[in-house]
Amino acid sequence: MQTFSEPLWADGVPRPAHGAPIAARESCDLLIIGGGFMGLNAARHAARAGLGVRVIDARRIGEGASGLNGGQVIPGIKFNPDWILEHFGEEQGSRLNAFAETTADVLFDTIEHEKLDVPFERSGWIQACHTETAMDNAEERYRQWSARGANVEMLDSTAISRLVGTSNYFGGFYDKRAGVVQPLAFTMELARIAKEAGAWITENTACTALRKQDGQWVATTSGGAEIHARNVILATNAYTDKLIPGLAQTLVPLHSFQVATSVLPEELQRSILPGKQAVSDSRRIVIYYRKSPDGRLVLGGRGRMSLPQSEADWAHLEHGLTRIFPALGNIAIEKRWFGRVAMTGDGLPHIHEPEKGLLTLVGCQGRGVAMMTAMARNFVDYILTGDSTHLPFPISPIRPIPFHAFRQIGVAATIAWYRMLDAVER
Repeated sequence: MQTFSEPLWADGVPRPAHGAPIAARESCDLLIIGGGFMGLNAARHAARAGLGVRVIDARRIGEGASGLNGGQVIPGIKFNPDWILEHFGEEQGSRLNAFAETTADVLFDTIEHEKLDVPFERSGWIQACHTETAMDNAEERYRQWSARGANVEMLDSTAISRLVGTSNYFGGFYDKRAGVVQPLAFTMELARIAKEAGAWITENTACTALRKQDGQWVATTSGGAEIHARNVILATNAYTDKLIPGLAQTLVPLHSFQVATSVLPEELQRSILPGKQAVSDSRRIVIYYRKSPDGRLVLGGRGRMSLPQSEADWAHLEHGLTRIFPALGNIAIEKRWFGRVAMTGDGLPHIHEPEKGLLTLVGCQGRGVAMMTAMARNFVDYILTGDSTHLPFPISPIRPIPFHAFRQIGVAATIAWYRMLDAVER
């Protein structure tokens, strides 16, 4: 059966195998479970700091969210900085705002300083507003970030029409710190430099059990090996399973579906996203889009909760594509794929440390490209020093979502309701 999981990003990207052999019993300073943006960046930083680092991933490197996402590099989190200060207090909130402001910087600086072979555009991100209420919210976000010196701008209907290539929006919030990246190329290059730094990376190897023994963590792998580690980073996010009791029940993993058109004709290249910005609209069920390095339009949004069965499961995105850009009605859809994102009950990412030496970050709410890349260094600094001020979010207890077993029913109903409201809202 067709699984629709091969993204556009796989075209032309070298994918060498990562099969560093694992001894029947071995030891390391840091075991990282999950080889995505967080895991590979943490491996690079930790290995360069002199730690012995082992990375294992249940799949091939790049087959999870890090290789399947839309590649939008958006700084910050979804809450405004004033709210962050009110919610977390002045000290923690200021630390979090400072971190959030620079997450995109960290990613783009990594590409440039490490000379990674990764297509990217630091062209900005537009939150496109489809109602006057959305414009009011965007203006408040602009007011708060501009007061802090951020490189942001408000767009009126004329300006957003020129930048995006559609007259569908009242205006928008333009964050010039943001941009786009080829996510699978970035993932594969991170794996390369992590290995060069001395990290051992083994793919297609799951961690089937994790226990504490004599002051160390012992991970059993799907191949029957035992890895003894002083510290563990669980870097699985939306693919989190039962390794840490209750953790998966704190998350609602959603499927994010994407489509990619054929390469746009020259006249449409000039009119649609000529500056190659990333765009997310302000609807309750967000649609996000960008252009690929070779000039296709890539558009994504929430999909069905169960695994897709046919191309018809992407019909809502194809409808959204032509609603926003009617000129694309006759342009072929050449790729369809999906991955997962992790949402939390309160809409905030959470750092958990259920026991000393076991650390995880979950629930990036769709901002994981920049956030996971930046947070990796903070995690390694915390492991090296034990100083929690390196962590922008407070360490929080694991609190499963009530009635989590029924989440699919509730989420499906909520998505259907939100889609109906988005359809009728003007």
